[in-house]
Amino acid sequence: MKTESLSTPHAAVDVLTEVRGHVGFITLNRPQALNALSLGMIRSLTECLLAWRGDPQVKAVAIRGVSKGGPFAAFCAGGDIRFFHQAALAGNPELEDFFTEEYGLNHLIHSYPKPFIAFMDGIVMGGGMGIAQGATTRIVTQRTKMAMPETNIGLFPDVGGGYFLSRCPGHAGEWLALTGEVIGAAQAMAFGLADVCFDPNQLLSAWDTLADLDMNAPQALEAWIAGYSIAAIAANPDQAAHIDHYFALNSVTAILAALETADDAWAQHTAATLRKRSPLMLHVVLSQIRRARTLSLADDLRMERDMVRHCFNTWHLGRMGVNSETVEGIRALAVDKDQQPKWQPAAVDGVTDAMVEPFFASPWPAWAHPLRNLT
Repeated sequence: MKTESLSTPHAAVDVLTEVRGHVGFITLNRPQALNALSLGMIRSLTECLLAWRGDPQVKAVAIRGVSKGGPFAAFCAGGDIRFFHQAALAGNPELEDFFTEEYGLNHLIHSYPKPFIAFMDGIVMGGGMGIAQGATTRIVTQRTKMAMPETNIGLFPDVGGGYFLSRCPGHAGEWLALTGEVIGAAQAMAFGLADVCFDPNQLLSAWDTLADLDMNAPQALEAWIAGYSIAAIAANPDQAAHIDHYFALNSVTAILAALETADDAWAQHTAATLRKRSPLMLHVVLSQIRRARTLSLADDLRMERDMVRHCFNTWHLGRMGVNSETVEGIRALAVDKDQQPKWQPAAVDGVTDAMVEPFFASPWPAWAHPLRNLT
């Protein structure tokens, strides 16, 4: 089985790594699953980045995904949600390891001391955003399809989603988090979720020429970026005004009511989207984004680690495993694929503060928190 000068011995088929020139190159190589992250992939990425962090030869890191057609055209569709479903039903402790180690990897990328370049071509969703948003250079293309779609499965935008979505301009973060809408290159740049747009036909050239850069030369990376940058199609300014008008409201109930009484197509589409989501998790997510605005990345990740434990073990509601919103959402979307999740409660006005607030109570004392060492 062919690899590219692998420097990580395990999960090697799914994560390919090599060093050329002064750049460490990472390729997510699980195209049949749109490069969805497994626990083995998370461990390989972490091991590699830790090794390169102290390697004087490696002065920058670049990461891409591959599609069934070859390099690029798909970055990463997120975490392996079928694994989540199976592990939750089986009581597999690796489900806990997955989120602890994934969030640790997200923090490592955000705090990485060397230039980190993410080629966000094609699908960039969920966990894919987690390994791209901490990059120093976030490249999108006209093929980019970006989203944090976790409310589709009764989850919340994790992997630091509270941190980076809450810092989008206006109330775009609430809109993206609650609806899970897919955006393209222009909106990604307008919302501060991407830095530069490249022509997808030039990605292979851009990737290869990185190895030739003299990373000791001032402005070498900046010149490389400028040489491949193109203009993205301008985002629609009217949509930003719509987003801020509705998603600044103080509750999910108020947002949905305002959308449903509006007579424009955008509002009606958005209301219909929200009606498909878990009412409970919509309330949780709105609180998450607004709490995260005042949190550091480390504190946000600790909060999200608390939240994800409660998603699979909703003790305060007397529900866990198959009866949790998240397991039911994954069942409906990816396992049975009936697209008919049975949310509890079934409507947004049936959700109370007593159902929402415990998601933000940590099940661990501070000294035992699995992410206690993040700073």
